[in-house]
Amino acid sequence: MDYTSILNKLRPTEQEKTKIKEISHRIIDFFNDYCKKEGINATTVLVGSVAKGTYLRGKSDIDIFITFPLETSMDYLKEMGLKLGYLCNEKFNGVASEHYASHPYLTSEIEGFEIDFVPCYQIEDGSQLKSAVDRTVLHTNFIKANLKESQKDDVLLLKRFMDMTGTYGSEFKVGGFAGYLCELLIVKYGDFETTLKEASKWRYGTVIDLMDYKTSKLFNDPLIAIDPTDKNRNVAAALRLDKMAEFIQSARNYLNSTIKEEYFNPINKNTNKENLLNQIKDNESEFIVVKFDIPDIPLDTLHPQLKKTVESLSEKLVDEEFNVFASDYWTDEEKVAVFIFEMASSTLNKIKINKGPKVFIERGCQQFIDAHGLENCYIKYDFLVMNVEREFTSAVSYIKHVFTSENIALIKIGKNLKDSLLDSYSFISLEDISSDNSKFWSFIDDFLNPGQYIKR
Repeated sequence: MDYTSILNKLRPTEQEKTKIKEISHRIIDFFNDYCKKEGINATTVLVGSVAKGTYLRGKSDIDIFITFPLETSMDYLKEMGLKLGYLCNEKFNGVASEHYASHPYLTSEIEGFEIDFVPCYQIEDGSQLKSAVDRTVLHTNFIKANLKESQKDDVLLLKRFMDMTGTYGSEFKVGGFAGYLCELLIVKYGDFETTLKEASKWRYGTVIDLMDYKTSKLFNDPLIAIDPTDKNRNVAAALRLDKMAEFIQSARNYLNSTIKEEYFNPINKNTNKENLLNQIKDNESEFIVVKFDIPDIPLDTLHPQLKKTVESLSEKLVDEEFNVFASDYWTDEEKVAVFIFEMASSTLNKIKINKGPKVFIERGCQQFIDAHGLENCYIKYDFLVMNVEREFTSAVSYIKHVFTSENIALIKIGKNLKDSLLDSYSFISLEDISSDNSKFWSFIDDFLNPGQYIKR
């Protein structure tokens, strides 16, 4: 297939490339001049997709790492790294915000670009690692040395394909492929189409070991991509099994499709509240929606805790014999979150079966009879059982029971969520949510129509 017309939309414009180069050089020159003037033993380097030439048009976030010698104390690195970031932000009239990875770093919006200022250690190989971000410079150097100029277009195609099929991004809320992993796939397989052909044959535990380190047995992940700069790291560790599976099927669908161009375009999303509510009505499902305030914590902390909590609550509902068809969470990442449960059945009869031992276990059966009375016991299949009254006949009443300080320990709840959830939760109807909240209704469209991204 001729990808020229697609690549013409994906490649950064010459104006964009010139602007990025110019502002990156000005910032790096500022850092280096300041450090030299003040006697600070640090140098700056441009890293990431901008440095590697693998960034998509309009996706040109700039990563500038401030590197310190290995003998530098961590406290000094953190303090001086933030100080230098704020000085640069002030110099270029930026708007700054602090974030946290393995240690604090600064993000600044300068002249329309989002720029990360990240302190790290100067290392030459993975064995010298002192913080998780130290590898990034090595990653940049490896890709620049091993990715051919012609393969940069293949990286753009792969990133865009993954983005449009919902599998791009290693942050927790996505659980997909990191940009560095995309680049390694192209280095491994050579080009975009060959990568899809090979991926269509992947199995659980597929190994990609470019340097032949033979350390794959250290990992038990869906995909194992040994970091060429650190034999003890799996680049694909953040890739969830479902996202790997979606990419495999997306690749198969694409290879068999006659409208391949569509896979590089966004799908037609349905964010119309009325239409989505009608779809729910047609499904004859009952939705339970719990809304609550979220704590002020980093997003990389918030999302895992929301996922952990909603999954645990869903499991407990199933344990109580309520039929949960699907569940998920949504958050605006600023103020609120919701847990959503689509119920095949949310109410139950008043009695349930209390199962005792198998009838062949005479002593156990007698103990069961002594405890509950012979008149209450009967046989179901080969078990001695009895009927008991349920404590909860509705899923809502059970959730209310769990969401109390006395019972919240029944579920696995994110430690930062507990207080805000108990203090602020309420049950709401989907009708209560504004039709103007397009991000929420886009989420509902995804919830009701799983798999829509992987096909065209």
